[in-house]
Amino acid sequence: MTSPASFPDYVTIALWATNLGKPISSMADWADHVDGQMAKAAKQGAKVFVMPEYDSEQWMAFKPEGLQTNQEISWMADQAPAAREHAVRLSKKHDMLFVAGSMPWHLDPADPAKGQTNSAMIFTPEGDAIIQDKLSLTPGEQEPDDWNLIPGKEFGVFKWRGLNVAVLICLDIEMPALSCLLAPLDIDLLLVPSMTMTPSGYHRVFGCAKARAVELMTVIGACGTTGTAINTTQNPTNYSGCSVFTPCEPQLGHTGIFAQTEPTFDDGGDGEMLIAKDIPVGLVRALRGGDAEVWPGGWTANHVQINSKTS
Repeated sequence: MTSPASFPDYVTIALWATNLGKPISSMADWADHVDGQMAKAAKQGAKVFVMPEYDSEQWMAFKPEGLQTNQEISWMADQAPAAREHAVRLSKKHDMLFVAGSMPWHLDPADPAKGQTNSAMIFTPEGDAIIQDKLSLTPGEQEPDDWNLIPGKEFGVFKWRGLNVAVLICLDIEMPALSCLLAPLDIDLLLVPSMTMTPSGYHRVFGCAKARAVELMTVIGACGTTGTAINTTQNPTNYSGCSVFTPCEPQLGHTGIFAQTEPTFDDGGDGEMLIAKDIPVGLVRALRGGDAEVWPGGWTANHVQINSKTS
């Protein structure tokens, strides 16, 4: 039902809960592995392909001997330009919007000491490259002796083949303050790469993603890492899955769940891939435009006064 030129009414997306424990030996090996998964998705009609947060930790399998924990982020950022080159090629090859997960990125490649962001890498087959930094970092991402990242300061929405698309990384989807900023932006598809070590983390991220679909009256696709990266020092477990959420409207089946996989620690393979076919983005757009049951639009609560009483 999708057109190769635009997606005014329906789009099919692929979300890959990448198993970080799959052995790879080099960046080229990583790219070949991703290429194979994208080819499988393309055969099923997917035009959007999403990998999870810190899928770059799979590169730890070929990290140099003696690399210390507090050097890992800078080392992954050193590898990121090569990963970007592969991702540009794969996006064009498979004619897909490609969210290549997230990876560390040097603020200044000439001076790595200035720090790194956790950045989603987004590529279009037309040749556009978009970076979306993680805005709200976890405590572990800010520890000076560990991964010590710098939060992003900007959020962007881009148009691709008729869709208004945006990306939020993991913890960002849990922030109600961001939801208030995003509600007026007319987003058609919000993609959420994540990394969670435990079922509690998975349910926080995916539960909030479902809530954001209601609050923003949009489609949200979320996926996370699974398995344990070879040579990891930070994440002994990863637990997640894939889901596509829609607003809880009668025309969309009431529940807000369009498609999902069962979350897992490790599926013993490549990590489960969800192909969510023919997501009705046009219908959701119409609901957002005024056809929804009760959606108030970009509601700000500016008129609400807080009264604190003490006894």
